[in-house]
Amino acid sequence: MTVTHLRLMALILMLSACGEPVTRDSTARILLMGDSLMASHKLTGQSVSHALEKELGTQVTDRSVIGARMIYVLPISGSAGLNIPKQYHDGDWDWIIVNGGGNDIWFGCGCAVCNRRIDRLISDDGRSGVIPGLLSRLRATGAQVIYVGYLRTPGVNSPIEGCADEGDKMDARMARLAELDGGLHFLSLADMVPPGDRSHHAIDLIHPSVKGSAAIADRIAGIIRRNDPAHD
Repeated sequence: MTVTHLRLMALILMLSACGEPVTRDSTARILLMGDSLMASHKLTGQSVSHALEKELGTQVTDRSVIGARMIYVLPISGSAGLNIPKQYHDGDWDWIIVNGGGNDIWFGCGCAVCNRRIDRLISDDGRSGVIPGLLSRLRATGAQVIYVGYLRTPGVNSPIEGCADEGDKMDARMARLAELDGGLHFLSLADMVPPGDRSHHAIDLIHPSVKGSAAIADRIAGIIRRNDPAHD
């Protein structure tokens, strides 16, 4: 076995460990999918899903993986979690929480001249693209779906400072999509971070801090409580 194969196997094992398995006897009715916005602090028990479990007093199955993308063509690592649509597993879900697209933009075009990439993720009217296609399939299971947008930077030299316009464009398109379906909820995080406040971000000023993860979970819990009497 070559060094390349060994590295690939190590990557697969790492990704498999990041995504929580879905078992036949699972009592969880909430599934969470996505990238590092969701997966940050998972190993320390302080991720969005952990905070959401505390907020709602119920189990959350977390399949999110750091570095995951909406558009991902490699089959093996994609099946292990780097492909967000493939993070879905059958279950009796009441709610499915999803985020994604940021890595597609960041790695695909470096937040510059991204119109074609954004159009592929979601069209201007919100009706077509990879993200609407995924959310439509998830809604077809009967679950209500929450799509979560991204944190904005506090305006202090973040590596993704140049992505603000792209984030606003994605949010506007997602809001249009959510207006078409009462069971699809869009949670924008554009107003969560006060100007100059670093406390919602990790030291890299990209990923959420533990405080940021808890704040995201609080907003998700609010949507679920308002729309689901079982969690009121």
